[in-house]
Amino acid sequence: MDVAETIEVHGAKRLVKAEGADLSGSSFTDVNLSGAAFTDVSFSGARFEDANLSGWSVRNANLTGLKVSNADLRGASIEDSLTAGMTINGIAVAEMMAAYRVLTQKAE
Repeated sequence: MDVAETIEVHGAKRLVKAEGADLSGSSFTDVNLSGAAFTDVSFSGARFEDANLSGWSVRNANLTGLKVSNADLRGASIEDSLTAGMTINGIAVAEMMAAYRVLTQKAE
């Protein structure tokens, strides 16, 4: 799809509804997207820097290759998700979970 035009919004409060649109290559700097909803959206290759993602809820998402660094993960939770190959600080999550299970079974 060729870029027909660039839409620039500066210092304004606007509600944007995009459906069936190709906004790839767009940039957002110092923008408030709180309460925004994204459904059936490709963020493939997207980059989030200096972002406040507190209170986010991610469901039915493909996060393959996700890299998180220098993040505050206090209170974060991962449930009912595939974690094969996932690491935290280079340690396989599957190994950590197995070690945890061994320790908790010994404590019983």
